[in-house]
Amino acid sequence: MQHKPLSLFQVLACGAAIVTLSMGIRHGFGLWLQPVTQTQGWGRQEFAMAMAIQNLSWGFMGIFAGMVADRFGAFRVIIAGALLYALGLVGMSQATTPWLFALFTGVIIGTAQAGTTYAVIYGVIGRNVPAERRSWAMGIAAAAGSFGQFLMVPVEGLLISNTGWQNALLILAAATALIIPLAWGLREPALSAPGQVKRDQTIGQALAEAFKYPSFQLLMAGYFVCGFQVVFIGVHMPSYLKDHGLPPQVASYALALIGLFNVFGTYIAGSLGQKMAKKNILATIYFSRSVAIVLFLLAPLTPNSVYLFSAVMGLLWLSTVPPTNAAVAQIFGVAHLSMLGGFIFFSHQIGSFMGVWLGGYLYDKTGSYDIVWYLAVALGVFAALVNLPVRESAIVRKPLQAA
Repeated sequence: MQHKPLSLFQVLACGAAIVTLSMGIRHGFGLWLQPVTQTQGWGRQEFAMAMAIQNLSWGFMGIFAGMVADRFGAFRVIIAGALLYALGLVGMSQATTPWLFALFTGVIIGTAQAGTTYAVIYGVIGRNVPAERRSWAMGIAAAAGSFGQFLMVPVEGLLISNTGWQNALLILAAATALIIPLAWGLREPALSAPGQVKRDQTIGQALAEAFKYPSFQLLMAGYFVCGFQVVFIGVHMPSYLKDHGLPPQVASYALALIGLFNVFGTYIAGSLGQKMAKKNILATIYFSRSVAIVLFLLAPLTPNSVYLFSAVMGLLWLSTVPPTNAAVAQIFGVAHLSMLGGFIFFSHQIGSFMGVWLGGYLYDKTGSYDIVWYLAVALGVFAALVNLPVRESAIVRKPLQAA
């Protein structure tokens, strides 16, 4: 029996809605830093460590979520991720010790995000969207995650203000149940059926090929920097602004602006990826981030300067995601796209771990975020340089001998 791919509208509508919820909730976690640490009597390092573990768990488990989704389809992976998300948010609200908080906030929510965000959703897009529209479609999905940030962060700020930080987490746990019906829209026909993706390589062969290919390593290096920058800013900027005397709503509006402008940034990056070399798009994004951070640190810190910085960073925030994943698909094909995307993303999350943890650690040690800001600038220049040598053409494989 011949199976048809899912329709473009179905893939984009359901995939975008899932990413909106999953990423939207996740982007607001920085709003909980001060309420949680003040209530529990912890330093910022304890909260930052839990968030660092979350990012590392998300990246590490994303590899295996990608393997399962490539082999059996994304549906089961997304359902499991939604259930874990709800469990993690409930546990986060009730944890009374740093290690329990790290377990629920870090390990469980991180694992949940692996099953409900880009690596899995992009695998579905890669298998069901023609190559000539793939980068654009990935831009749509990434823009949805950005819209989720714009939509959810102010909502989360209001929930914390009006219901308390613990009740706010319980409400969000209930909201994750909406991911389950959306997952039905991404039920793919059996991936081994005629007309579906042909697998000429085993998982081991695909991994060996990718990790020996210099361009894959360079993309991983750039994505490490992406994680370092965005997660440090997303988690620590609310406290940075409050430390400098700005009211809490400035941080909520700033994070929302990042989300709003990233809707445009990711869509533009995905669209340009159909016309321009993806490595040049990535190099421009990373270098522009460094310039934006330098200007932000040099300018007087006012609500207006914060909003301008947030708008610029929003254009550059997750705009790395479509060209990076589209480049992986272009080089290696789509048969193992979720898994290879998972490895690339794991590098991103190691960077995220370092950015969020160093932010908390160095703040507790020095009383300032300055060192981490400077690191973010230097790493942005590094990422711009390492993306320039990437070769985007499809890899040439020797024909496998027939069994």
